[in-house]
Amino acid sequence: MAEQNTQAKLKNLLKQERIQLWNPPFTQEDNQPGDQHLQELARRYAPLLNLPEAEVGGALESIRAQAVERGKGNRTFRETSVATLELLLPRDAKKEPKVKKFLETRLDVPGQQLVDRITEEFSVKHVKLILNGRTLSVDQRLDEQGVKNHSKVMVLKVSDAEQISKEEEEKKNQKESIQRTQKGFQILSERDGSEDPDTTPFLEIADQKGNPLKIPHQEKKALILAMGFHEKGRSLMKRKQYDNALCHLLQADQQFSKCGSALLSSVDNYAVLQLDIVWCYWALEALSCLEDGRNRLQRAKECFLKCYGEQQQRLLMIKGNTGREEVLFLRLYLLQSLLSYVEGNDRQALLLLSKVEDLYGRLSPDSEKMSQLLVLGFTEREARLGLRACGGDVQEAAIHISNQRQEREELKQRERRKRRTRMEAISSLMELGFSRTDAARALHHAEGDVDKAYSVLLDSQAGRSSSQETVSPEKVEQLLYLGFDRPSAEEALRLTGDDVQSATQLLLDNQGVLSPDLLSPPSTSSSSSSPSTEEAGSSSSSPEDSELVNEVLEDISRHEEDYLDLTLEEESELISTLKTYLSRGPSHTV
Repeated sequence: MAEQNTQAKLKNLLKQERIQLWNPPFTQEDNQPGDQHLQELARRYAPLLNLPEAEVGGALESIRAQAVERGKGNRTFRETSVATLELLLPRDAKKEPKVKKFLETRLDVPGQQLVDRITEEFSVKHVKLILNGRTLSVDQRLDEQGVKNHSKVMVLKVSDAEQISKEEEEKKNQKESIQRTQKGFQILSERDGSEDPDTTPFLEIADQKGNPLKIPHQEKKALILAMGFHEKGRSLMKRKQYDNALCHLLQADQQFSKCGSALLSSVDNYAVLQLDIVWCYWALEALSCLEDGRNRLQRAKECFLKCYGEQQQRLLMIKGNTGREEVLFLRLYLLQSLLSYVEGNDRQALLLLSKVEDLYGRLSPDSEKMSQLLVLGFTEREARLGLRACGGDVQEAAIHISNQRQEREELKQRERRKRRTRMEAISSLMELGFSRTDAARALHHAEGDVDKAYSVLLDSQAGRSSSQETVSPEKVEQLLYLGFDRPSAEEALRLTGDDVQSATQLLLDNQGVLSPDLLSPPSTSSSSSSPSTEEAGSSSSSPEDSELVNEVLEDISRHEEDYLDLTLEEESELISTLKTYLSRGPSHTV
C-alpha cells in the first residue's frame, strides 16, 4: 500500500515536469535503465516526499519498467492483435507478492480460454474472473465483455481442491452455490404470504420501520434476489471467505441493477452493498481496482444521502436517532481515506481519517457500559446498537432496547394476523371453486377485500367464456373426428391458442377430460419462471425446494439491523495501518 502511495506521488511529479521515464536519457536503446539520470531524479525527489533516496529510486525504476512494458505491449497489440492483461492473482497464488503478473492473449477468444490459460500457468483451480466489478462470462468473447489491451483482471478462487474431496468440491463449487442461492430466493420471491405462517417461510420487503413496501412484482423478485445474494455474501465475509463473498456480492449488484432508481433511493441496502464490495477489494489486496472502488463509494454516498437526508434528517424522523447508522459512514470515510492514500493524496486521506477517528471514538463500545446492559439480560448486539442509538447513555439505551423488543413483537404479531386473515380469505374463495393461485392474485388486486376479489374472479370467468366464440369451428370438428367431446375440444383449443396439435396432446395427456384447475383463467404473471396454478403450492413444499429454502434462510440474519452491528475490530486495524503509513511522509498532496 505504501509502495502504491509513493508511486502515485512520483507519477504526479513526473507529470508536472513532463518527464517521460520510458524515453532517453532515463531508458537506453536496449530498454535498460539510465541509472545515473534516475539517481539524480531520486536525489531531487526524496526530500520532497520525505523518503529515503534508495526507496524513491526503487519506485522510479518500477514506474519506468512498467512504462516500458506497457509500450512493448502497445506495439505487440498493434502488430499482432495480442493484448497484454495484468492479473490480480489470489494471495496464496503469488510466489512473489510484489511482482506484477501479466498474460498475453487475443481478445476475440471466449472467456473460458483465458480461464484455462490462467489455471495452467499459475496453478490455480476453479477461478472466476472479474473486470471492473463485473464477472466475465466463460462463453462470451473477451472483447465483447469490455476486455481491452492492458485491462486489469481480478482472479478469484472459488473452491480449494486440495482441502476437500472431489465429491465435496463438486458440491461446494461456487457456481453451484450461486445457482442454489438464486433458486432458493426465487422460490421465496414467488410466495405470496398465503401459506401457513407456522410452517412456511415468507419474505417481505419492508422500510426502516419494518412496514411492508408496495413494489411491482418483477422489481420485488429482483430485490429479493439482490438482498439474498447480499446476505449470502455478508455471511461469507464474516467467515473471512472474501473470494467467495465477492462473487455473491457482484451477483447482488447485478440484480439491484434491475430495480428502479426510486426503489433504490428508499432502501439503504444498495449503498451498504457498495461498501461491502470495496471492503472485499481491500481484504483481497486488490486496491488496483481503484476506479471501480471509487465509483462504488460515490454511489454509496449518494444513496445514503437520498435514504437518510443531507443531515440525516429523514433517518431521524423515521427512527428517532441516527447513532446506529453512523457506523456505515465510518466505513465509507475509512475506505475513501484508504483510496485517497493509495492515489497519493495524503492530505485528503488525513482529512477523511480524522472524521473516521471522531466517529470511532463515539461508536466504539465501552466495555463497562456493555457489561451493565448484559447484566440486565440484553444481548451483545442489543447493547452495542442501543448505546450507539442513545449516545452512550446506559439508562436510555435500556429503555430504547426494551421498546424495540416490544415494537418488534407487535410487528410480528400484526404480520401473523394479516397472513392468517389472508389464508382464510383464500380458503373461502377456493371453496367457491377457484384455484389457490387465482384466488391469491385476485385478493392482491382487491387489496384484501374478499367481495371485490370474488367479483374480479367472476369477471375473469366471464371473459374466458366469451373467448370461446373465437375458437375455430373447423378445428373443433377435427378434434371431434379424433373422438373427443365438444366441450373438452373447445376448452383445449382455447387453452392452447387454437393450436390443433397442442390441443390434441393436452387432451391425450388428460385422457380427454380437462380438470377444473386447467379450466381456470391462465396466469397473467409476466415471469416465465413463476410456477403456475397449483404448482406454486406443491413445488414450495417439495423436499428439494424446502432444503433449498432452509439453506438460503440460514444466511439471513434474524435481526433486521445485523448490517449495522459492526464490532469495529477490523476498522480499528485499518485505522492503525493508515495512521502508520501517513506518519511516514508530509501531509500535503504532491
